[in-house]
Amino acid sequence: MEHKRNQPFAFLALLIGSCSLALGPWLVRLAGTGPVAAGFWRLALALPFLFLIARVARQPVHWPGRGLVALIAVAAFLFAADLGLWHTGINMTKLGNATLFGNVSSFAFAAWGLWLVRKWPSLPQGSALLLAAIGAGLLMGSSSELSARNLRGDVFALASGFLYAGYLIAVERARSALTPLPLLFLASAFGAVMLLPVALFLEEQIVPSDFTPVLMLALGSQVLGQGLLVYAIGGLSPLVVGLTLLTQPAISAFVGWTIYNETLSSLDWIGAAAIGLALVLVRLPGRRKEALLQNTPGSSL
Repeated sequence: MEHKRNQPFAFLALLIGSCSLALGPWLVRLAGTGPVAAGFWRLALALPFLFLIARVARQPVHWPGRGLVALIAVAAFLFAADLGLWHTGINMTKLGNATLFGNVSSFAFAAWGLWLVRKWPSLPQGSALLLAAIGAGLLMGSSSELSARNLRGDVFALASGFLYAGYLIAVERARSALTPLPLLFLASAFGAVMLLPVALFLEEQIVPSDFTPVLMLALGSQVLGQGLLVYAIGGLSPLVVGLTLLTQPAISAFVGWTIYNETLSSLDWIGAAAIGLALVLVRLPGRRKEALLQNTPGSSL
């Protein structure tokens, strides 16, 4: 069984993975396929790369026990449903709305972690949750727009957020018995098999005229983004993972500022700073614990 404390680069991996995942919505809009088909290509095109990386990393893909396969299948179903609804919502509502409602998964996963340890958050943890919520609200406040016109897309994005939280919970459970790359490969394979029939049933455009966007989506969001996320989940608490994923709205705003010349208001900068401070607060208890363990004679991580 893989212990969380044995992955010293988990937090850095999570930050890099979150940066990669934050670029996903733009690539979905550029995919040139239906929303469910874009999810299929994201998973299917990632499979050969995940397989090769797993071989190089000496984490060969193998068929685990029946119980673990069932858990991975559940994770794949939740992730496939999340992708289908999330991609559909992106095309039916404001990008800010889709990002805002989709990020409900961050709070749901963090809340599940607190429920798991059966205790209320400490003062630093509670402050971090509050700051993260305020920061996310400030970041998305200027770009989101609540209206009847966006209602269906908003509902899809909100539902996808809860499904993604369920996926993260299933992955966190499976990571206690399986290394990250085989887990991600199997979940991606199962998810691709689930999404393709749905895309065909909905009569979406399956094959894009240009494979570049969907290939970038597969490499950036699935191989790099999800790969680092699944790795990091084995080394960090759900609270830390959930709050770190809230960096995605901040990263999206920064990308819009640097690439698309979108204006960032003072509230946007305050929101990004609040999320950054939340990450510092939520990491303090873990850092103190690690320091104590390292300074204790005879202890090792």
